[in-house]
Amino acid sequence: MALTTSSETLTLDGALQIAQAALAHGRSLNMAPLVVAVLDPRGAVKAYLAEDGASLLRFDIAFGKAWGALGMGFGGRELTRRSAKVPLFINALQTMSSGKVVPVPGGVLIRNDAGGVVGAVGISGETSDNDELCAIAGIQATKLIPDSGD
Repeated sequence: MALTTSSETLTLDGALQIAQAALAHGRSLNMAPLVVAVLDPRGAVKAYLAEDGASLLRFDIAFGKAWGALGMGFGGRELTRRSAKVPLFINALQTMSSGKVVPVPGGVLIRNDAGGVVGAVGISGETSDNDELCAIAGIQATKLIPDSGD
């Protein structure tokens, strides 16, 4: 388990556990090569793993999914819904963030048992829905709580 109490932050070991468990989940389902970016609450990369065969832009996409979730305070599913409802806001958000936000599923907040945000996971390589499934599996493997925006 990455955290032992609700007041702790995500450790390096916890971030690596999340990334490894997410990749293992993808492998168990024979998914395309994935990349996983685990960010701390400041948006800094805590762990990053890329499977052999992952394409060049996958880091930027995975980072953008996680960074957008952190920046807005909700998961990629909610970003997707808002993108459809208020595209001008999402365009402004893209401009303000220098294009860093990727408003699709696959960016999942990591919450502790007190509900606090201790980081976020972004995954890229498969469909956004499958990326999200792997992020959720990785977070759950550490007994933390995934928040995909649903």
